[in-house]
Amino acid sequence: MSEKLMVTGAAGRLGRRVVSLLLDEFGVAPANLVAGTRDPGKLGDLAERGVEVRAVDFGKPDTLIAAFAGIDRLLIVSTDAIGSRLAGQQAAVTAAKSAGIKGIVYTSAPNPHGANHPLFFAGDHAGTETAIFDSGLPYRILRNHWYHENLLMSLPSVLKHGAWYTSEKLGTQVTSVAHDDCARAAAAALTRPWADDKAIYDITSDEALTKEQVASLASRILGKPISVVHLSPEVLASNMKAAGVPDFVIQLTLSMDATNSAGLLSKTSKAVEELTGRKPRSFESFFETNRAALTA
Repeated sequence: MSEKLMVTGAAGRLGRRVVSLLLDEFGVAPANLVAGTRDPGKLGDLAERGVEVRAVDFGKPDTLIAAFAGIDRLLIVSTDAIGSRLAGQQAAVTAAKSAGIKGIVYTSAPNPHGANHPLFFAGDHAGTETAIFDSGLPYRILRNHWYHENLLMSLPSVLKHGAWYTSEKLGTQVTSVAHDDCARAAAAALTRPWADDKAIYDITSDEALTKEQVASLASRILGKPISVVHLSPEVLASNMKAAGVPDFVIQLTLSMDATNSAGLLSKTSKAVEELTGRKPRSFESFFETNRAALTA
């Protein structure tokens, strides 16, 4: 394709992987790709490959129209500034329309709309989605579910102690997805032929598992027993606090557990396969591939 594509947040883990896939798997010519980042110095390797690197800072809205000049399709990778990113992302949408961009892809979160949402940062995504809807531009919203890779932070400790503490309701089914599947879906959404798209995709796997089922699978593959222990949010928070866990991590854990318990991640999806032509990575494959890291 000859359209000019931009990926924002290209120095971040997801954005950089999307850029790599566009170049190496999706056949996008470097001359047709622009990597946007707050710190262009971090992307010298891409510049050496012929990719244009531009300074893109959502915190400087007056600069965004110029940053988006000449771009046909824009992937907005949601930033990591949880709690303060909404205004910047809304500014990016406004600038995209003013710059003449023909379509937006946005990496969102599961079911972010609704009052009293249990996910404390859902409003960041709901507000950005609404800005995209109101812009009148074609869009492809990618509602990425939790990453399988989140377990790389929590499961090693669980395996060492043999207990997995959660404030999820017993029997809660949750779907999750491999980080690489999210990146590949984003690359596919950006490059597939566009018309007047107004599409929302749930980017997740085709398996919904309870915590007990995930624990059983991990135990079988990794060779260590895991007992799932359900606690009230208050007790779990108190225990985590006593163990020295940072307040933000406690807040995030309880919020994600509550979101799971509300059933907001209970539905499977074929979106990854629809977009990429590949089945999403299973938990079994994730555990097999990451055995060493999880049991170190």
